[in-house]
Amino acid sequence: MERHALESLLTGDDEASVKALATLRSGATYWVGDRAQPAGQHAGVFKRRLQRMRMHGLEPLGLERAVQLVREHGRPVRTGMIDSADRTWTTLLFLTEDGSALVACAGWPLPLLIREPPL
Repeated sequence: MERHALESLLTGDDEASVKALATLRSGATYWVGDRAQPAGQHAGVFKRRLQRMRMHGLEPLGLERAVQLVREHGRPVRTGMIDSADRTWTTLLFLTEDGSALVACAGWPLPLLIREPPL
């Protein structure tokens, strides 16, 4: 997928989409998978990842909403990632099966360090 095509999909006004577009426009690297996977499979995997991140004191931007939107979408989705040029932020993308629309996105800081729980 070409950069400008991906930029055109990131038109949402939610915080995760706005940050993803800004990151992409600032020279980020990205990839989009060629194959779609069942929405329920992705929703389940990322719901568990969200729970694990929260257990370690991390709150990913938009991941709870993304899991909900992917589940509601109900059809296969393609995934992609946008990594900031300075490698401090990553964005997870969920696209329709044909890649023509954004279903949801979420992001979190890198490196993903596990914080020690408070004493």
